[in-house]
Amino acid sequence: MELFKYMEQYDYEQLVFCQDEQSGLKAIIAIHDTTLGPALGGTRMWTYENEEAAIEDALRLARGMTYKNAAAGLNLGGGKTVIIGDPRKDKNEEMFRAFGRYIQGLNGRYITAEDVGTTVEDMDIIHDETDFVTGISPAFGSSGNPSPVTAYGVYKGMKAAAKAAFGTDSLEGKTIAVQGVGNVAYNLCRHLHEEGASLIVTDINKQSVERAVQDFGARAVDPEDIYSQNCDIYAPCALGATINDDTIKQLKAKVIAGAANNQLKETRHGDQIHEMGIVYAPDYVINAGGVINVADELYGYNAERALKKVEGIYANIERVLEISQRDGIPTYLAADRLAEERIERNRRSRSQFLQNGHHILSRR
Repeated sequence: MELFKYMEQYDYEQLVFCQDEQSGLKAIIAIHDTTLGPALGGTRMWTYENEEAAIEDALRLARGMTYKNAAAGLNLGGGKTVIIGDPRKDKNEEMFRAFGRYIQGLNGRYITAEDVGTTVEDMDIIHDETDFVTGISPAFGSSGNPSPVTAYGVYKGMKAAAKAAFGTDSLEGKTIAVQGVGNVAYNLCRHLHEEGASLIVTDINKQSVERAVQDFGARAVDPEDIYSQNCDIYAPCALGATINDDTIKQLKAKVIAGAANNQLKETRHGDQIHEMGIVYAPDYVINAGGVINVADELYGYNAERALKKVEGIYANIERVLEISQRDGIPTYLAADRLAEERIERNRRSRSQFLQNGHHILSRR
């Protein structure tokens, strides 16, 4: 892997390798862009095939966070950490304390949070060494479980997408097929049920399905049957890549809006559903409630203020749809453009400020 060539291609700022022999720490911090502010992104712990796979994952995820944070309107850039190891057996206190010291050494350029393979407890240990961490225990002033807030953001974004498709953002009487009924999706179903929507649900976990059926009067279907349901909205809330060659031809929904990450298997699938007239709410815009929520911790967490910001996902989805219409492009590309335009505006503003400062000093 030609690292500098790859970093130059996608304009990465920094790649940091962290090692601590005593604890077994092997971590990679990728900082993609800090134009809008310090890089915020979680710490993932995973058993990677090799070091190159870990580096690629860190770089890919960091760039994704730049776009997610920018599109959400946050004054934050994008970064990510991966720790090489098995989260079930390789964790220890010394590892996360050592990692916290590395974060502290970056002096605020990077702020971390929990991700796949890490927990609130791990973040608390990191917090022993640095303040540049979010998603810690509520006892330390954290926001706590992000699932309800993420779900609220998806609900608001879904209403905006519904307005584009049906002429109204009311979900009363709409039939919504929800794939996956985990913590986020369960809370999403609660909002939809309270508004009077009819729910079709599926999940590989039968208990999760039974809970949704009992609490919200949902109708359960087998996982492979969720795509072909007669519904108004398809809400992917489990695994990624569920919008693919096999599923697109089964879809009857007019809207795709859900909490899952990486919903398009390939970008061409985004082109395909655009051509079919399906309104797609891009995943990293609609599911940004969690990162908006933890970002509020940086100002001293205030739940009311955080929820108000999360409500802005409605306007963000509207803006994506406007750009899609304006430029005649699919919404997944419009989301990228929304993020890129915001970063570029701030980059130009910063450059102009520095130039003006230079001219003032020159005149002196």
